[in-house]
Amino acid sequence: MTKITVAPDCGNAPRKVFLRDFNVAFATGDSDFIISHVRDDIIWTIYGDKHIVGKEAFTREINIMKDYTADEVAIHSIITHGREAALNGEMKMGQKTYAFCDVYRFTNTTSNVIKEMKSYVIGL
Repeated sequence: MTKITVAPDCGNAPRKVFLRDFNVAFATGDSDFIISHVRDDIIWTIYGDKHIVGKEAFTREINIMKDYTADEVAIHSIITHGREAALNGEMKMGQKTYAFCDVYRFTNTTSNVIKEMKSYVIGL
């Protein structure tokens, strides 16, 4: 079971709650939830690693990643403004800990469908 820690102010707005849940889905391998919240033309850049374009390629990548769940995740902050948002935290997988930051662009200001993701992951 994954231990999840979320800063108290990360749940005080609907989009923050969605991003918290989206990241918990990554940590726990809930690929269906993740895939259902991206556009068909999603662009996902994982800096220093991959550039993924389209829902088909995104789905393949998520289905590979779902087997690598986190032991612990700490979400430190979630910032939202208009169509954009960012979330940062730390994740522990086995003996390794990673700091991460994801920057999101949604289809519009009220949607929870993600158009673009930019991910930064650093081993600590």
